[in-house]
Amino acid sequence: MSAHKWQFASRFRRHAFGWRSDTPVQRIKEAITEIKQVARKEPVLAAEGAITLLEKLSPALEQVDSSSGALGSAVNKAIDTLVPIIVKADVEPKLRQRWLERLWQALQDDEMPYIELLGDYWGELCVTPELASHWADEFLPVVESVWSPNASGHGFFKGTSACLASLYAAGRHQELLALLDKARFKWWHDRRWGVKVLAAMGRKAEAIRYAEESRGLNDPGWQIAQACEEILLSSGLHDEAYRRYAIEANQGTTNLATFRAIAKKYPHKQPEEILRDLVASTPGAEGKWFAAAKDAGLFDVAIELGTRSPTDPRMLTRAARDYAEKQPAFALAAGLAALRWISLGHGYEITGADVLDAYSAVTQAVPNAGVPAQLVNEQIRDMITSTQPGNSLMKTILTRHLSN
Repeated sequence: MSAHKWQFASRFRRHAFGWRSDTPVQRIKEAITEIKQVARKEPVLAAEGAITLLEKLSPALEQVDSSSGALGSAVNKAIDTLVPIIVKADVEPKLRQRWLERLWQALQDDEMPYIELLGDYWGELCVTPELASHWADEFLPVVESVWSPNASGHGFFKGTSACLASLYAAGRHQELLALLDKARFKWWHDRRWGVKVLAAMGRKAEAIRYAEESRGLNDPGWQIAQACEEILLSSGLHDEAYRRYAIEANQGTTNLATFRAIAKKYPHKQPEEILRDLVASTPGAEGKWFAAAKDAGLFDVAIELGTRSPTDPRMLTRAARDYAEKQPAFALAAGLAALRWISLGHGYEITGADVLDAYSAVTQAVPNAGVPAQLVNEQIRDMITSTQPGNSLMKTILTRHLSN
C-alpha cells in the first residue's frame, strides 16, 4: 500500500495554495474522484488514500481565503465521502487503530480548523464497540478536566466530539449522559449526543424535552427541530411532528425548496394546507410563496398570494409567459400583477425591458383568456395614471403601445 503513488499527494503540500479558493476546491474534487476510482477494486488501498488526503488537507489550505464558505463546504463534503470509504475497508483491528492514531494527529494539527467535522464520525471510524470504548477511555479524562468547574479557559478540547461519538458507538449511554451533565455550557453541538442516546434507549419523550432544553441565543434552532421531528416521525406521530416542527426543520434555500421538502416528507397532507401554513408563518410576505403555489398547480392561490403582498415582478412575468397557453387566465393575472407591482415601485433595478416583458406577457395571454384587450388596456392605463413611484417609467414605455 505504501508503494502506491497517489496523484493528489503532490498537489497537497503544506501551503500549496495561495489565497484564492477555486483551485483548492477543484483539487479536492479531483482527489475524491481518484480515491473513489481505486475503491472499486482495492477498498483498503482507497482507505489509505482517504487518510492520506485528510492528513494533508489542513496544512495545504492554511493560506487560502475561506470567507466565501466554498472551501469549508468542499472539505465537509470530502469528509462525508471519505469516512464511509475508511469504515468499509476490511482490516485488522491493529491497522484500524493505526489509522485512527493518524487521524487523531491530523485533528490535533488542524489549526484553522478545516477537518474538525471528523470528530463527529469517530464512533463510525472505530467500527467496533471495543475500539470505540478504547478511544472513549482515552478522551474521557481530558473532557472531564476541561469541563470541570475549576478548569481555566473556555472548556475547549479538540477531542470532545470524538469522545461523545465514541461513548455513543460503544453503547456507554449512561456515561455519556452523565458526562454531558458536567458540561459548563448547554451547547447543542454536544447535547445532540444526549438526544441520540435517549432516543436509542427508547426514552423518546425525554429526548425531545432534552433537545428543547438545549435551545439558546446562539443555538441552531432548525437542527434542534430536525432532531425532534425525526424522533416523532420514527414514532409514527406524523401530525404532531408536522404541527410542532415541520416548518422550522425543513427550511430550504428558497421558499419553493421549503415547500417541496415538507410536501415530500408529509405526503398525507394536502399541498394547499401545507402552503397555507407556510404563508401564515411569514405574515406580510405572502407574495414570496407565489412560486410554491404555482409549482403545486394551485394557480388561484398563487394569484391570491401574488397580489396580496409585493412579489418579484420578473418572477410574475416568467409565470405569465410560461403559462400563456396552458393557463391563460392565470398568466393574464400574473402579467397584470407584475405591471402593478412595477407601478408601485417594487422590484430590484427594474428597467424598461422588464416593463416591456411584462406587457408582452399580458398581450400574449389575452387572446386565450377570453378577455377583451380593451378592458385589459384600461386596467393598465389606470395603473400608470395614478401617482405611484414606478409610474413614470411605465408611462414612458407603454403610452405608445396603449395608444395603438
